[in-house]
Amino acid sequence: MAASLYDLSAASYLQTVDAAVGFLRRAAEHCAATGADPDDFVGARLIDDMAPFHFHVECVSHHSISALDAVRTGVFDPPPLRGPIPFADLQTMTAETAAALRAISPDEVNSWAGKDLDLQIGPRRLRFTAETFFLSFSLPNFHFHTTIAYAILRERGVPIGKRDYEGRLRVTTA
Repeated sequence: MAASLYDLSAASYLQTVDAAVGFLRRAAEHCAATGADPDDFVGARLIDDMAPFHFHVECVSHHSISALDAVRTGVFDPPPLRGPIPFADLQTMTAETAAALRAISPDEVNSWAGKDLDLQIGPRRLRFTAETFFLSFSLPNFHFHTTIAYAILRERGVPIGKRDYEGRLRVTTA
């Protein structure tokens, strides 16, 4: 069976967003156990010229649920970044993103196959189909930002590993 547009987009986002919910929870638990302040992660960066942790967590939502909204509406217009917000609010945002992804039906997403989307980024106008938008723009950005958020937590001592990032694998049942 071929992969559907839903499988390539919403299901892929959900697997990783659920993993992000988990590694954010693990970070909060680590802080509770060690007496550290989880809000210290909010402005943390891997290197000075990279965006801070909160930006990457916000982009997890922007490049998942907002990407699906973009294909639905034909306009990629994620909400503005909120800036440094408490770690608990980042957790809530990520959990709300997971719930919103669960609420989208496979039939709805699959009905967007082949749909056109134009994206304006500064002076560049990028023309996509639903498939090329997800596969060449949205998913790479989504995974980049999720990976950086994960890496910041890992670099700051949160005991998470590869399986925490992978989340629940979509394996077949025999």
